[in-house]
Amino acid sequence: MNFEIAQGLFLPLIGTTLGAGGVFLMKDRMSRRLEQTLSGFAAGVMTAAAIWGLILPSIESSEHLGKMAIMPAFVGFWAGILFLLLLDKTVPHFHACENQPEGPSCHMRKTTMMILAVALHNLPEGMAVGAVYAEGASTGGAGVASAFTLSLGIALQNFPEGAIISMPLKGEGMSKGKAFFYGALSGVVEPAAAIFTMLIASQITSVLPYLLSFAAGAMMYVVVEELVPEMSAGDEHSNLGAVIFSIGFTVMMMMDHLLG
Repeated sequence: MNFEIAQGLFLPLIGTTLGAGGVFLMKDRMSRRLEQTLSGFAAGVMTAAAIWGLILPSIESSEHLGKMAIMPAFVGFWAGILFLLLLDKTVPHFHACENQPEGPSCHMRKTTMMILAVALHNLPEGMAVGAVYAEGASTGGAGVASAFTLSLGIALQNFPEGAIISMPLKGEGMSKGKAFFYGALSGVVEPAAAIFTMLIASQITSVLPYLLSFAAGAMMYVVVEELVPEMSAGDEHSNLGAVIFSIGFTVMMMMDHLLG
């Protein structure tokens, strides 16, 4: 693994860590409006990344199948959806904006379940980065550049996500140092998932289109099940989430076009 690829694999973790460092700069709990803004931006970036960075490359890499080129993308997308649905039902986790934990009942601490929630969120992002770098390694320089663009986009939306996990932990009474540590720790799953996905793709090259769309499906599950409700939550109706979603979507779209 060369330095350029390693840099891209770990870039999302750097984004999460820098965002978690926001706990040292903010004095109070994050406002509801700020949480909506951050969730909307992350949802927009992830949706654009799933389309341009994962689904379209999955279809393009299956062009030799003719009219059936859509099938790996279709099958992989649904496999990603069902995989995240399974994890959502079997792993206990707690979202900061909710009052009740999800998944099976257990005696885990609330802090642990909050970290698990973010880890579930980050898992498909790590797989996405690993899949696009595996594709980039097989196609050469242009493919690696596109992979770096996706990694940079995910790191960009991970920056606010790091704050989303560390700030509530601080609000629960945890020290700033511990809140930062656990916020950064929640992002470790991304490079781990990325490296694992690259290893699979390097051993079985025919599975790459499925891995790309699998990551896309998993990411879209997170967007629809978690981020969209969070950006719309609140006592008053607001169009803020939709506007910020659109900003995140177009930012990622432009990055993919200009840098990819």
